Amino acid sequence: MTLETFFEKFDELADAPNAVGKMRELILDLAIGNKLLDSPRDRVSSKSVAWPKQSLGSIASLITKGATPTSYGHQYEPSGIPFIKVENINDGSIQHSSIVQFISAATHEFLKRSKLESGDVLFSIAGTIGKTCIVNAKDVPANTNQALAIIRGVAASFDTSFLKMQLDSFVSNKIKARARGGAMPNVSLGDIRELVVVVPPLAEQKRIVAKVDELMALCDRLEAQQQERVTRHAALARASLATFADAPTPANLNLIFHKSYTIPPADLRKSILTLAVQGKLVPQDPQDEPAEVPSTAKRLRRFEPIAEKEIPFELPRSWRWSRLGSEAEFINGDRGKNYPNKNEYVPTGVPFINTGHIQPGGTLSLTSMHYLTRAKYDSLRNGKVQKDDLVYCLRGATLGKTAIIDQFIEGAVASSLVIIRLGCNLTPRYTYYYLISPLGRELITRFDNGSAQPNLSANSVTRYVAPVPPLAEQRRIVAKVDQLMALVDQLEAQLAASRATAEKLMEAVVAELTSGAGAN
Repeated sequence: MTLETFFEKFDELADAPNAVGKMRELILDLAIGNKLLDSPRDRVSSKSVAWPKQSLGSIASLITKGATPTSYGHQYEPSGIPFIKVENINDGSIQHSSIVQFISAATHEFLKRSKLESGDVLFSIAGTIGKTCIVNAKDVPANTNQALAIIRGVAASFDTSFLKMQLDSFVSNKIKARARGGAMPNVSLGDIRELVVVVPPLAEQKRIVAKVDELMALCDRLEAQQQERVTRHAALARASLATFADAPTPANLNLIFHKSYTIPPADLRKSILTLAVQGKLVPQDPQDEPAEVPSTAKRLRRFEPIAEKEIPFELPRSWRWSRLGSEAEFINGDRGKNYPNKNEYVPTGVPFINTGHIQPGGTLSLTSMHYLTRAKYDSLRNGKVQKDDLVYCLRGATLGKTAIIDQFIEGAVASSLVIIRLGCNLTPRYTYYYLISPLGRELITRFDNGSAQPNLSANSVTRYVAPVPPLAEQRRIVAKVDQLMALVDQLEAQLAASRATAEKLMEAVVAELTSGAGAN
């Protein structure tokens, strides 16, 4: 296979993660590996002649780096000599519009070791490793700091653009492999000096650079086409979701499961759940008994009336708004002296549930479940679950994680969870879908205490406003959501399979090209 064929097959490879980026890496690898030029007429050397290699330190007269002016008592100025940082380098050039720091002419002279000159090659060695650019005449005078290596005085037998190209090819492997760890990874000047570069004849270097530029321009066009397609598909997806939301009928399902474009599965799930809790996913049946308003005797707790500003949307006539605490009992985990320690867990016994056991889909992981002895379970005064309870996470990054207790008939919960025991007006699965819907997630944001560690109180969750449909409609909603979520799961699996196939094809094509079998 030739590179031309590779580009022709791009549509088959486009689903591979970072497809264009991998094409760019391949082009550089082929260029440095003496496999890019297509025919002997395009090359000065023969493939049978190996290119000599040298260390970068042996072909450059100077490899140095800058310094921070304030370390020497100098200050930045509102204008003056541009002070170049890593973030000012993008797309292989210095972006002067992004420069926000300047130094005086006197400071520039003081920091003369890091004065930039036309023809210098810059290479970032701290923070974002591997950004490169060639300094042009329009870029000077300028200075830089210690995060950028300055490579100057390249031998006359070496083309500066060819050197930059080799540095770009090293970024994904050799350079980053040498990076030291820590909060800000870095590469030393010694590492840069020791880099081994290939040295083809100068005329061939120039031909290679010209070919790489040509192919990179083609990559730019492919990337632009991809972005245009993504933008167009995103617009179609938004329009389709909006149309389906206005008329979520079975006949309109093709709007959200369309063959010509893909709506991200996460967006589909959010849309389905939003329609479900708004009463728009299934038709209302006038024969349904309206959602019952709990009498004083049945009401679990009395709350302040729901204010108009708390109501996010209008409900169907047979629905009503209610505080979740009026529809369910809330039970905290035991936080007393008998709270279980890890060394009290046993291989089998009564389940002891924590946040980590909650799985997508509202189930509990049995493989990682903790267990307590019967005696330990009996010693707990609170936090004991029953079948059809919900458990809800109150703390940490997994705030709002929810599961339905339908795998056990008894168990206990950790202190990070609260048990939601429903009354007669809400079914467990409908309530689960409400809690994980965008409405439920927005309520978390509203009631989160705002501390560094995300945190809710059980009392806050009792004040959530919940849309309560008739019980018969809740069951229809759950059936429809389950059906649509199964379709989304299938779509997600198909997308994953498509990406995996494209990635394998990409790997095979790259292997063929880099092996030399298809380079000519």
